[in-house]
Amino acid sequence: METLVANYKLLKKVKDAKFEVDDLHHYGLYLQVGIRDFQFCVIDNRDNRCLLYEDFAFENVKTVNARLQVVQDLFENHHLLMAGFWSTIKLSIKSHKFALVPQPVFSKEGLVDYLSFNTPFNPRYEEVYFYKHIGTDAVNVFSADKKLIDWVRELYNQKEVIVVHQGSAFIEGILKYNDHSGEKSMFCLVDKGILHVVITSDKKLHYYNQFAVRKSADYLKYIMLVFKEMKLSQKKSKVLFWGGLTPQSPHIQELKKYIRDISFGSRPSYLSFSFVFDEIPDHKGFDVFNIFLCD
Repeated sequence: METLVANYKLLKKVKDAKFEVDDLHHYGLYLQVGIRDFQFCVIDNRDNRCLLYEDFAFENVKTVNARLQVVQDLFENHHLLMAGFWSTIKLSIKSHKFALVPQPVFSKEGLVDYLSFNTPFNPRYEEVYFYKHIGTDAVNVFSADKKLIDWVRELYNQKEVIVVHQGSAFIEGILKYNDHSGEKSMFCLVDKGILHVVITSDKKLHYYNQFAVRKSADYLKYIMLVFKEMKLSQKKSKVLFWGGLTPQSPHIQELKKYIRDISFGSRPSYLSFSFVFDEIPDHKGFDVFNIFLCD
């Protein structure tokens, strides 16, 4: 029997003074689970105001069973997460096992085939899920730990729990983002050693993929690879970043030697944030906030 030695720590918490426990039935709960981390936010569905954001890191988690245990411990010791009377509950899963399928050829009967074509998965422990995008003509087929999903759904058994992929939340957020032009632009999310890349023009999705970044040079390698594949211009094409980098990061300084127009993105414009969220850089939390869009 596996011995589980797992714990977690709170990295960041931001709470709006307008948050009221008695109003949970008006609030949406938006959860995101990674291999070694967890974030969630709470949004008032009456006025699209973000009221709470928390970010946790897992420690000593090396298996999916250990992760499930630490998620259960975290929830059971949290004063809000065990509540069941939220207006909306959505769960985003961080996973490299996914496939984007054009909606006209999508069939529920083909889920396993779509995913197997792109990546191996273990049906003993993983289940295949899908999310039909709103902002583009695509379906994201992905796998996730079945025990984790089942546990969350059982916890909130009085509500429908919508399960999505982190990439889908990022894509939906990008397609609704204000900074678009008729030319192809690149939008990047850097999260725990994973580089997500989206290419759009005129708010139409042309490309999405994610890359494992193991050393600094990988950022330049993968971004230039996509630049070449998608025929972007190093002098004219825009590149926006969200997530774990900062304007002062050495990776960004290196990229600027090859790409002229690099900047950092902001929070979703369709949500409102009080001044207390100034504690978080504008380019942090974008994927978590945009779970709100995924219906």
